[in-house]
Amino acid sequence: MRIDPQELKQILSSGLLSFPLTDFDEQGNFRRNTYVERLEWLAPYGASALFAAGGTGEFFSLDGEEYADIIKTAVDTCRGKVPIIAGAGGSTRASIAYAQQAERLGAHGILLMPHYLTEASQDGLAAHVEAVCRSVNFGVIVYNRGISRFAPETLAQLADRCPNLIGFKDGVGEIESMVAIRRRMGDRFTYLGGLPTAEVYAAAYKALGVPVYSSAVFNFIPKTAIEFYNAIAADDNATVNRLIDEFFLPYLAIRNRKAGYAVSIVKAGARLVGHDAGPVRSPLVDCTEAEHEELRVLIERLGKQ
Repeated sequence: MRIDPQELKQILSSGLLSFPLTDFDEQGNFRRNTYVERLEWLAPYGASALFAAGGTGEFFSLDGEEYADIIKTAVDTCRGKVPIIAGAGGSTRASIAYAQQAERLGAHGILLMPHYLTEASQDGLAAHVEAVCRSVNFGVIVYNRGISRFAPETLAQLADRCPNLIGFKDGVGEIESMVAIRRRMGDRFTYLGGLPTAEVYAAAYKALGVPVYSSAVFNFIPKTAIEFYNAIAADDNATVNRLIDEFFLPYLAIRNRKAGYAVSIVKAGARLVGHDAGPVRSPLVDCTEAEHEELRVLIERLGKQ
């Protein structure tokens, strides 16, 4: 079922979001059967939307044929259960191709990730986003991260030109910029927190008027991820602080040891709870056996998920 961009905006304005891992076998090929099992396991926990082939899903490592298989699998598996937002990114032409393919396959929108490598002016970023938005009819969420950083004026121009640009996801964490964007754009966009391990920023972003975020740990501790989101929503500081101290801060201590571990540690967690998604693809590397054991202790403290 198609979802109008404004309807998608409303769906994304509340609730927890997550990015399912992409399953690979030991040779690094897409493993469809366990990906289906992963989606069937996660869907009932109540995420507002799942982002297939996103950053945690290693979009940057996928080829076009794999991408189509992943998006189709996610759409077919989650039909009638939870909306699927597809990742898209790279050059303008590549982003358009991904976006159009996702729309044909029944995804409900895209997260437009950075264009990679080359720096670009605000005019160039605006032209890139506008071209992608005009190429599809469904909703587009722009990801403010890396070299794709948007000024409030640029977003205001894009909002006027692109009715289907409905969301802004922040992965930078510059508070001054976020406040300026939120004040300038008001309710024109839905705003999503998108920093790695978003839970540690959730209270601060809620205070800025950004109560929704995407949770990577939902991939292996979905019950705790929902508990934490509900605690943030209810201003239950006791629960928030307990989980920050007992899980998230020691979890970050492992994650921060190597660049790219933001994905690797999520795959480690999934492996430990019996939902192995296989290895990460290069240029990422998997966590060590010792780090798996450290993470196992943290997960076991949380109880059954």
